[in-house]
Formats: sequence, structure tokens, C-alpha cells
Amino acid sequence: MIESLNYLPHPTLPNEELAGHFTDLAPPLNARQAAIESARCLYCYDAPCSRICPSEIDVASFIRNIHDKNINGAAAGILKQNILGGSCARVCPTEILCEDVCVRNHDAEGQPVKIGLLQRYAVDHMHFAQHPFRRAAATGKTIAIVGAGPAGLSCAHRLAMLGHDVVVFEKEGKAGGLNEYGIAKYKLTDDFAQKEIDFLLQIGGIEIRCRQVLGENLQLRDLHAQYDAVFLGLGLGASRKLGLTGEDAPGLLAAVDYISALRQADDLAALPVPKRAIVIGAGNTAIDMAVQIQRLGAEEVTLVYRRGFDAMTATHHEQEIAKANQVRMLTWAQPQQVLLDSEGKVTGMRFEKTSMQGTRLAGTGETFDVAADAIFKAIGQSLDTEVLHDPMASLLRREGDKIAVDALFRTVLPGIYAGGDCVAPGQDLTVQAVQHGKLAALAIHADLLSKVEAA
Repeated sequence: MIESLNYLPHPTLPNEELAGHFTDLAPPLNARQAAIESARCLYCYDAPCSRICPSEIDVASFIRNIHDKNINGAAAGILKQNILGGSCARVCPTEILCEDVCVRNHDAEGQPVKIGLLQRYAVDHMHFAQHPFRRAAATGKTIAIVGAGPAGLSCAHRLAMLGHDVVVFEKEGKAGGLNEYGIAKYKLTDDFAQKEIDFLLQIGGIEIRCRQVLGENLQLRDLHAQYDAVFLGLGLGASRKLGLTGEDAPGLLAAVDYISALRQADDLAALPVPKRAIVIGAGNTAIDMAVQIQRLGAEEVTLVYRRGFDAMTATHHEQEIAKANQVRMLTWAQPQQVLLDSEGKVTGMRFEKTSMQGTRLAGTGETFDVAADAIFKAIGQSLDTEVLHDPMASLLRREGDKIAVDALFRTVLPGIYAGGDCVAPGQDLTVQAVQHGKLAALAIHADLLSKVEAA
């Protein structure tokens, strides 16, 4: 955990100045900008931007509503498909989804409509007298949801709309999951994750219980017996290991742990910050970590990846953010040895250069050292094995390190469903998790109704 870095110095800047380094990555549109941008949309029939959206938002329709100054109509259209549309507008990789397929990429301007910023504009400027969605007649059914991240919250809201009561069990002190604890601070500012949850809960019928950990003070067998259905939106809580000696040394920790501490910090100036940092990884979490530690005052930040730039899971847009923040990026190098001082603390890492030998990545035998006061690993996460210590959860069928589900998000255990990052289908994206939760809720509802009809 971050306590292993407590011997490091603190930022030299005061909290107020540091907070200025974590304002919106992309400033929001004002009314005039939104009007101009929405006018650029061609409102395509069978719009490719709508077809590629993981949460099935009718993009052309909500943009037309913005153009017609019907902001509530635009927001309602977004939220009907994606109740976390505000956060997704900020964190969704629109550059490889809706904006990538925008037909305006191929005209004289060669620039897509700024769909993400328009979606944010609609949600940020909506003014409903009450929650825009009403609950259906009460069904008398209660569903347990484990995990108050995007998948669990989306599932809870849809189930509540359908007339069910929902109890959400969350292991952390606050709901929100990745949006609250794992996203770069400059992507979700001004406590937006909690404001979005407050709005979501206005539907009614949803109770959130925090500090409830599956396999510890919460047992799946009990939930299965006490509730009409159970949805597992567990996320991926365990950071993968490098497999090197010294991995538990002071100064080496998972990037997600530091990001979480940064997002929850009231005083950024109290965080430990190395002068020289290494970040190992190639995804958006690696970029988030590298950029944020640089903005906190690290003098030298080096991101290292074992393959080339084209193989990075971080988008080109994210890579450009890293470069713009003076992050040094080294490719074709894999960790070989953690370098420690006489007290067992991190002083750097030895890397071996790599190359492709046919279709296989292999080390070349040539090594080099990078000095560092701290190393942050962002090499992916897996399902927390502690969860599987729960006797009933251990019976879930696995696909690799994830839970196996069918097309309707049913697990092999009757009445138990799963979705989000913890299941095999789809990408590890917030918008994908939201879609999983919504579709699982519809499946749960249909299955419960079929049971009633059969009785």
C-alpha cells in the first residue's frame, strides 16, 4: 500500500497550487460552443456513432436535441441508455469509439464532432424538477448486488426502474468503484462520481451498504438464500505480479493503490512523491499514474513497456497526454530485476531489451538500469482471489481469471448473475460495465417474471 512510500518527500508546492494541476483535462463546452458543435453533426441515418456506442446511446438524436436547445431531452436520451452518462462522457475513449467513426472525419474539415464533450454538456446542464425516470409498480422482489461500481450501480438503477428493491453491498467506504477510486483525478473532478451517484439514487428503492466484503463479512450463500437474485459486479481488485524478487520492497507498489490514495486525499501536499519514478505498463492506468505523479512534482517519470507503441492498450490520445506532461516513454524493454539499497528500499530497476522473434516476444540479453525512488506497476488486474474463498463463490465457473457467464450474464449458479470487468465478455471500459449492468438487470427481471408466470 501507499504507506510503503512514507519515507519519500512530500511535494514542494502547497495543496492549493497542486489542486490547480488536476483541473479538467478537457475544459467543458459553453453554450455557444455547444451550439456550434451540435450544428456540425449531420444527424446521419443509421449513424455509425450510435452503432458503435457500447451503451447504445442514440448519439445523433441527443445532439439534435442540443441543437434545438432541448437540453433535458438530450440528457434523458443519454441517461435512458447510460445512467452514468456524465462520467462516461468524461472518461470514455471516444477517440476510438464514436468519434473515430464520425463521418466528419472524412470531409474537408477532417475533424469529428466532439461527441464526448456534447454528451457532457447535456448531462451537466440538465434541469429536471424530479428524477427523470419513474419506478414501475412494486414487484415485491429484492435483488442483492455485490459491488457499487459502474456495473453494479447501472444494474441497481435499472432494477429499481422495473419495480424491484435493491440492496448494494460495497467493500469500500464509498460507492463508485473505478469512478471513485481508480480514474485520474483530472478526468473526474469536483467530486463528480459522488454527485452522479446521488442523482442515480433519486429513483428510490436502492440501499447501499458499505464495508461489506464477499468472503469476509458477506457470504454469497446467505445472499442467494435471502434475496430473489444476486448480481456480482466485483470489478478486478487484485494487481498482477511482476514475478520478481523484491516486488514487496518499500517503494514498489500497484499504481491503482496510489491513484486511489490521490483521489481520496484532502491534502495533495501530504502525499509521498518520489523525485524519480518508474511506471510499468501500457494501458490507461499506466498513463494516469505517470501523468499524475509528474503533476505532483516528480522530476523524472519513466514509463516502460515491453512491446512497441502500436501494441499499447492506451490510446494514441492517452499517449499524447503523457508526452505533453513530459513523461519519458521507453518501449521494447521488460523488467528483469528490482534494484535495492542496503536497507532494502527501491533504487531503480534493471530492464532487458526485447524484440519480436517471429510471432514471439523475447529478450535480447542486453540490459540497462533506470534509477528510481519508487516503481509503480500498472500491468493489469485480476479477480481478487480472496473473493473465491467464499465457499459458494468458489463454485463459479471461470474463464481465465474472470467469471464465466452466458449471453444474459447468468453464471453457472442459478439466480446468480455477473457483469462488468469481472466477467469475460467485452472490454474493461466504464461504458461497457454500465451496459453489462443494464442488460443483466433486464435478464434478472425477465427471469423473475417467468418464475412468477410458471407458478
